[in-house]
Amino acid sequence: MKNITVIGAGTMGNGIAHVFAQKNFKVTLVDIAEKAIEQGMNTIRKNLDRMVQKEILNEEQLNSALQNINTSTDLAKAVADADLVVEAASENLDIKLRIFKDLDSLCPPDTILASNTSSISITQIGAATQRPDKVIGMHFMNPVPIMKLVEIIRGYSTSDNTAKTIMALSQKLDKTPTEVNDYPGFVSNRILMPMINEAIETLYNGVAGVEEIDTVMKLGMAHPMGPLQLADFIGLDVCLSILQVLYDGFKNPKYAPCPLLTNMVMAGKLGVKSGEGFYDYAESRKAEKVAAQFKKA
Repeated sequence: MKNITVIGAGTMGNGIAHVFAQKNFKVTLVDIAEKAIEQGMNTIRKNLDRMVQKEILNEEQLNSALQNINTSTDLAKAVADADLVVEAASENLDIKLRIFKDLDSLCPPDTILASNTSSISITQIGAATQRPDKVIGMHFMNPVPIMKLVEIIRGYSTSDNTAKTIMALSQKLDKTPTEVNDYPGFVSNRILMPMINEAIETLYNGVAGVEEIDTVMKLGMAHPMGPLQLADFIGLDVCLSILQVLYDGFKNPKYAPCPLLTNMVMAGKLGVKSGEGFYDYAESRKAEKVAAQFKKA
């Protein structure tokens, strides 16, 4: 397994392309927009530069990693010789099903198709193809070059060989693969998202302010980042989408998104990527300033 195609040049896609290229795999980074690819490659270069500054890599390794990445807006050409395709598109079921149907018709018969989905059923994605035994979840954590975990999700029809191949491949990336079963939210988001949602409920109900909630969780529970800051970092739209998948999947009211979260997403307050969420990122991407609507009088 040498040729890797990554679909989606956003935060997760460019991070996945980065780690494969750094480990000497040949990578094709695909997106429908040239601008997205350009931004994705700029991010990869910045992250590699940062690793050189920290003496994790040298200049030769940086250049080698960049040379390992090709880019394309032509999906058919990008997957023609792929041993593995990793889909990192939007967390939207219809989009993913359409992509996997296309991949199934365009990829060689032996190509493994992986999704970086953080909540959507691998079984359902696999059923959209004629190769469900070769469809698997490969859920990287953000930021991909730093975080060690890869949550490996087997669909109902995923073969043992496919699972073993992806587990071994993840280890070659110096990641720690952990296999979980295919239920809404898997393990990571089934536990994380209700916590974030409860933090938003706590704010919504006036129990405490933004900084106070995050401080309690950072200093009292040893979390490196408070849940509201983390929600901003993930993207409030992504948090809402995952909670909706959990709620639809389990029909349990404990997964119902907080009305405050729903309203913030409708208002375009999505966190770091929009410049404002629970914190104001106009001057810094660090959560140093609480958003105006949450400031205490």
